[in-house]
Amino acid sequence: MRNTTKRAYVLFALIAAFFGGLVFMGVSFVLNADTWASSRLNEHIYKYRQLATAGTIFDRNGGVLVETKDGERYFAEDYTTRLATLHVVGDAQGFISTGVQTVYRPHLIGYNFIDGVYSAVKKGKGNDLTLTIDSEVSAAAYNALNGNKGTIAVYNYKTGAVLCEVSAPTFDPENKPSDIGTDTSGKYDGIYLNRFLSGVFTPGSTFKVVTAICALENLPDVSKKTFNCTGKYKCGKNQYVICNGVHGKLSFERALNVSCNSVFAQLAVQLGTEKMMQTAKQLGFGSSVKVSGANTAKSYIDLSGAADIDLGWAGIGQYTTLANPCHMLMLAGAIANGGQAVIPYVVETQTTLLPKTGAAINKNITMSAETAKKMKKLLRSNVENYYGDSRFPGLKMCGKTGSAEVEGKRSHAWFYGFSADSSFPYAIVVCLENGGIGYNDAVPAANKVLQAIKNS
Repeated sequence: MRNTTKRAYVLFALIAAFFGGLVFMGVSFVLNADTWASSRLNEHIYKYRQLATAGTIFDRNGGVLVETKDGERYFAEDYTTRLATLHVVGDAQGFISTGVQTVYRPHLIGYNFIDGVYSAVKKGKGNDLTLTIDSEVSAAAYNALNGNKGTIAVYNYKTGAVLCEVSAPTFDPENKPSDIGTDTSGKYDGIYLNRFLSGVFTPGSTFKVVTAICALENLPDVSKKTFNCTGKYKCGKNQYVICNGVHGKLSFERALNVSCNSVFAQLAVQLGTEKMMQTAKQLGFGSSVKVSGANTAKSYIDLSGAADIDLGWAGIGQYTTLANPCHMLMLAGAIANGGQAVIPYVVETQTTLLPKTGAAINKNITMSAETAKKMKKLLRSNVENYYGDSRFPGLKMCGKTGSAEVEGKRSHAWFYGFSADSSFPYAIVVCLENGGIGYNDAVPAANKVLQAIKNS
């Protein structure tokens, strides 16, 4: 009797394990079938490990960015367009992990839960996608990089639609260089990385916007205060933050105009580690968002254990602080948009199975309407009273430059900002990696791209 009972228990256990396995397999199939179907090992949709059977990707104006012809994948006809849109479209091999061809691969190959990729194989193509990207604006942005590594991106800060998202170095997907994997000169460093979404860089003076917001929210009379710049600010015994000039007496607004290191180092030390970290977190540092299915890198700041000299340098965007260009674009967009940061998106197509991905608010960036209004006025003052409206003809720009020091190399040249003209609701970020000076190099690049949009 005991043996019979034991055998029954074993049998029940085996039956339970069998059905448990079926449930596990069923759940795994539901969750992973699209990934399995779109694997590079699937010879129905890949040829020589390159995507071959997939739908067409169009830009916002109906221009072809990539399509399938006779079982081969062909990119845009125009050479500069291919270079400029490579990182947002993605390569056929899937090395650019944030590219649309990789992120939306199941949709592009026509996968569905009922018949897998059967219909795509039968038709020789899958589903099409339309992007928010403008190929002509992207080409203008690529040219504006002027041979530098880095990124330029523009989006509508009210809707989130991205007009360009250019990253360099890049390559022609129709004629991929054979030495990418063997070159030791550094010209291909990070070539598969979309620097807009996945890059992080020392922000330099662009971070002074964060310090300014912290000061506005924690020092009630800071806007009326007068500072004195002697060319350096003492942050301890024989330790100084060196300024970019001797500015003498100046207001808070003028300090931001001339990007006075002395004043913003002083403010950071006065505010202290806790408040600076709190504001940075409130403005999205340490957080990531999805941009049409691709995760952004996190901007980084850590002031734990920082001495006054470290805090002073952090307040002007140096020390260990790093910023992601997409995050900085959203920060500019939040100031332009009354405190609300709209998440960028690049996929415009809207179907039942593939909902439009835009018009979502980034809740990791929180800013009051009052603070946004004050910062908008200050950033407009930067252009009106320092950079000059002549640098951005007809655009009514607001913004901040940065020249981020990098040990042993040229500075990163930054500009980010937005148009205060409600009929032209665009924000832009420019980051030229080891590209020089923000005022001299990033500002002209930004203007070229924005003028291309205005004149299109």
